[in-house]
Amino acid sequence: MIIVMKPSALPQDVDKIVDAVEKEGLKTHLSHGEEVTIIGVVGDKTKLDIQRIEASPEVEKVVPITESYKLANKKFHPQPTSFKVKDTVIGPDTMTIMAGPCAVETEEQLLCIARAVKKAGATILRGGAYKPRTSPYSFQGLEEEGLKYMKTASDETGLATICEVTSAHAVESAVKYVSMLQVGARNMQNFELLKEVGRAGLPVLLKRGLSATIDEWLNAAEYIISSGSPNVALCERGIRTFETSTRNTLDLSAVCVLKERTHLPVIVDPSHATGVRSFVEPLAKAGIACGADGLMIEVHNDPAHALSDGPQSLNFEQFDSVMEHIKPYISLSGRSLM
Repeated sequence: MIIVMKPSALPQDVDKIVDAVEKEGLKTHLSHGEEVTIIGVVGDKTKLDIQRIEASPEVEKVVPITESYKLANKKFHPQPTSFKVKDTVIGPDTMTIMAGPCAVETEEQLLCIARAVKKAGATILRGGAYKPRTSPYSFQGLEEEGLKYMKTASDETGLATICEVTSAHAVESAVKYVSMLQVGARNMQNFELLKEVGRAGLPVLLKRGLSATIDEWLNAAEYIISSGSPNVALCERGIRTFETSTRNTLDLSAVCVLKERTHLPVIVDPSHATGVRSFVEPLAKAGIACGADGLMIEVHNDPAHALSDGPQSLNFEQFDSVMEHIKPYISLSGRSLM
């Protein structure tokens, strides 16, 4: 539930209510708005005398939250969340571009791509060091060696970095080298991994599962937040449907739904959603129009010979073109390019 304080409530009034709630063993989370403060309450509400709280002169109202996700809920945190990843801010006023190869292949390859995407306007370098592939015979990634290359690229270019993690061991290694952790679609409901990622202390990008509902997705985010990391962004990367013309079906309506249900930033990945490079630009524009806070785009120096996801990767010239063509959409959305 949430406790909405009156606009006239003083800090000591808020502290009084917080103390009363926490005395009963429940946890509280404060959200300070321009006019009112909201106290989010998590725990066994039967321990509270809710009528007594409602009768407090400094309390405006008590509102129950029926959704199973609490900390990710917009009712708990009405203001949109923004957070820093190195020098990049992900949030409602910016358009964050994450770009890079599906898989880190060599140090030279990654440095070449990092320089190119930075020049075009990206501020976060994406690169896979751990690759959960459908076939066990496909390239699985360079693991910690790839992470070291990510760190080298970040040190040279100043870009923040993001890498998918697939296990507790991968998390332990990744936190030493990258700026942000990614949980991929196949691990969205790997709850033990979500807890490990939440405890790691880095910002997190949580991709939607292949067949996950939005409620399941938000509950997965709840695992991460409740484990210690409030800085979570959600990534719509396409879901599995009956359609075979594209790799997945990009659910742009999910961006709109999320903007009503959660305060967390939303990223759109048109590359994985379609699997077709020519569709990346129009769906990037559509994602911006729907209210996305950022885009994740796969870029490779030689897509035809990429070890992973070449058909959906843009070369440098194509990425430059996309970045130029989306600028008017970013401007119309009232955001600045980060």
